[in-house]
Amino acid sequence: MKNRELRTYAHLPVSIDLLWKMWTEPDHLIHWWGPKGFTNTIHQWDFQNEGEWKMTMHGPDGTNYPNRSIFKEIIPHKKIVFEHFNPHFITTVSFENQGDSVLLDWSLLFDSEEMYEIIVKAHQADKGQQENIEKLTLYLAELQINQ
Repeated sequence: MKNRELRTYAHLPVSIDLLWKMWTEPDHLIHWWGPKGFTNTIHQWDFQNEGEWKMTMHGPDGTNYPNRSIFKEIIPHKKIVFEHFNPHFITTVSFENQGDSVLLDWSLLFDSEEMYEIIVKAHQADKGQQENIEKLTLYLAELQINQ
């Protein structure tokens, strides 16, 4: 998997229940998904094995990016695996409960080193993934302040 995988870790000071909701409820997901400046419209969300997720990411320049994924494995409060199409990759998100915080392990596995190079290097997916985590962290802080 070397040179085919983009992996990001984040230690988030929230409950596993709250973090799971962020990943599994579209009303939350639309607020933090994507790099800085992006917004989202979720068209279909069938959160179960072999269920489909269709969404459009709206770039800050007005460009729309349609996305389609199929959920492959869901283990409540532990793991979400989905297959993303065009470009094709497998995303695995693992949640490790650490009491009053959660360790998030988020990886994208590409079909080839060439695809990794295109998506990660040319399109800066590594930076985008980090911005995603930053947006999630800010959204979580907002939710906690408003409780």
